[in-house]
Amino acid sequence: MTTASGTAGDVRPEVQTTVFQILIAISLGHLLNDMIQSLVPSIYPILKQSYGLSFAEIGLITLTWQGTASILQPIVGFITDRKGQPFSLPVGMGFTLTGLLILSVATSFPLILLAVGCIGIGSSIFHPESSRVARMASGGRHGMAQSLFQVGGNIGSAAGPLVAAFIILPGGQGAVAWFALVALAGIILLTRVSFWYSKKQKAMAARAQNKPFIRYPHAKVGLSLIILSLLVFSKFLYMASLSNYYTFYLIETFGVSVRDAQIYLFVYLGAVATGTILGGPIGDRFGRRTVIWLSVLGVLPFTLILPYANLQWTIGLSIIIGLILSSAFPAIVVFAQELVPTKVGAVSGLFFGFAFGMGGLGAAMLGALADHTSIDFVYHVVSFLPAVGLLTIFLPRDRS
Repeated sequence: MTTASGTAGDVRPEVQTTVFQILIAISLGHLLNDMIQSLVPSIYPILKQSYGLSFAEIGLITLTWQGTASILQPIVGFITDRKGQPFSLPVGMGFTLTGLLILSVATSFPLILLAVGCIGIGSSIFHPESSRVARMASGGRHGMAQSLFQVGGNIGSAAGPLVAAFIILPGGQGAVAWFALVALAGIILLTRVSFWYSKKQKAMAARAQNKPFIRYPHAKVGLSLIILSLLVFSKFLYMASLSNYYTFYLIETFGVSVRDAQIYLFVYLGAVATGTILGGPIGDRFGRRTVIWLSVLGVLPFTLILPYANLQWTIGLSIIIGLILSSAFPAIVVFAQELVPTKVGAVSGLFFGFAFGMGGLGAAMLGALADHTSIDFVYHVVSFLPAVGLLTIFLPRDRS
């Protein structure tokens, strides 16, 4: 195929070259964004004590923060799909910086809500556009690019509470302002990415000749997106049981110390990060559908065994579960993007927002269930969640 400016040979090098500098930069931006996001819950004890907040008010803070961070994402993606906004990335981080500064000096409950709302808006702007950038810089290796992008967020989420323990808890509410420097560094980094994004967008527009190729009927696309959403629901609901209640389970069931439980949780989160890195490249090589099959359904035997295992087997099984189950999300996001190639931003925002929302909602649901029963009962119930992976059979084949 030829273009107005030359032959296909003129286009191929740009399309097939993976721009690792941009992928690393956007992954680092993801790390900074998610690290700041994870600071919000860490300041809850300080806010509750300083302002005498009730648990209902703490819940309202969480609702405001997670609502703006998750619900707005597909809306932002839909808007930017119509016309890409390269410099929305530093603008989003600017909202985050503003929220941090307000939170550091807030003296009333409404100001606290305003602050966490700004932080959530920053995240809702960042995720859809940064996922689009990762795809643009992938050079066709979409799974690898999505994995590299997502692992930055995993590392940031894991590092946030640790950083908060050494800076915010000793320094109090005012110490939150120090993290505005982190957001400022993110603005500088993402501005550089935005200049590349703008140049790339213009180059792609100049070469565009035809409408993107839609591979599947609309009904099939709709059904597939519903199935992928259910898979995300089962995955993140189960992972919420480990991320939020694993330490309590180890302490109550096996009598381990708080310190050892935290170490085992860190090991599990390391396995999650490793699985995220591996999931994308494996999907590029063997197909997204294969990875989803093996990841979501393949983990079922291990989740079913976990509630009956001793301490050593529990730790080993949690590592295997984290490694396998986390590999699904990069494949799911890329699969969804390829189902609707004209709506990459909206699809990315939908799945990132849905994942974030499921994490928060799942933690609340499981906590309520644990209050009425026990942590052990929760782990028996959630052990069946990966069976939802059977729905993968209805997904179209992504490779011939």
